[in-house]
Amino acid sequence: MFGYLTHRILVMIPTLIAISLITFVIIQLPPGDYLTTLVMEMQSRGETIDQGRLAMLRETYGLDRPLAEQYLYWLFGMLRGDFGYSFEYELPVTEVVGDRLWLTAIVSFATILFIWAVSFPIAIYSATHQYSAGDYALTFLGFLGLATPSFLLALVLLYFANVWFGTSIGGLMDPRYVDAPWSLDKVLSVLEHLWIPVIVIGTAGTAAMIRRLRANLLDELHKPYVVTARAKGLSPRRVLWKYPLRMALNPFVSDIGNLLPQIVSGAAIVSVVMSLPTTGPMLLQALRSQDMYLAGSFLMFLAVLTVVGVFLSDLALALLDPRIRLTGGTTR
Repeated sequence: MFGYLTHRILVMIPTLIAISLITFVIIQLPPGDYLTTLVMEMQSRGETIDQGRLAMLRETYGLDRPLAEQYLYWLFGMLRGDFGYSFEYELPVTEVVGDRLWLTAIVSFATILFIWAVSFPIAIYSATHQYSAGDYALTFLGFLGLATPSFLLALVLLYFANVWFGTSIGGLMDPRYVDAPWSLDKVLSVLEHLWIPVIVIGTAGTAAMIRRLRANLLDELHKPYVVTARAKGLSPRRVLWKYPLRMALNPFVSDIGNLLPQIVSGAAIVSVVMSLPTTGPMLLQALRSQDMYLAGSFLMFLAVLTVVGVFLSDLALALLDPRIRLTGGTTR
């Protein structure tokens, strides 16, 4: 076990380095750089920029260096905790991100809890009561959740939250707490606003997980070992919880590596509609303006979530399913 953990951790290091190189190359693929985009925007407004000042800015930001040197500067900076300088905000990336990263983590974690807490009871009921009225009703709600656009649901919930509960429209807190230091009142304001984006972002994921878990559990419930357990006189609840449900959970545990980055990156449109101070809108703007270090830092954050999530899912699968072994070879 220790050897497996060591091997996986050592593999993660070159994986992240390769991802950082690919990320840097992709960001650099569009012609020009941030200053080129800035000059084009100024020219479209009829403004001009002094070429001497442009050359000074290019030297200040390090854009006059070779691409390989820029990449190495960014890579070794990240190892020291320095994620570079945001051209657009004229601040270090760590200062630009600020509370956005924490708020994104809060929204993502709450959304995952919502998805699992809602989908599992519904899926278990739907699988154990196949073709019942409740199964048909829950199936209809699941398809409705998959078909409803997230931005439309966001607009509807924002309206009703303002009319019924008096919650201010947009954002994750009352406007008076945006620039205020963290306090109990600010935390309570975040909790007051948090349920809206959690429901909006989690609805599609909940509906999809209900359908998948229902299908997997139905497949397990019709296998011979379940029939044998029932024939031995085990209670239906014990038969369900002992093996079929554990086996049906395998695909979801293996998806931990994809779940977090999908929620963080997939909520960008909802964040724009609801004016959420999360990383999604900032990442889109950084990519549009070719703010290299800011966009690259966000993408590396998603990469780390994916790599670490896959590692944790592999360990959880080994604990969940005794048929999975972490060592190679065969046993006789």
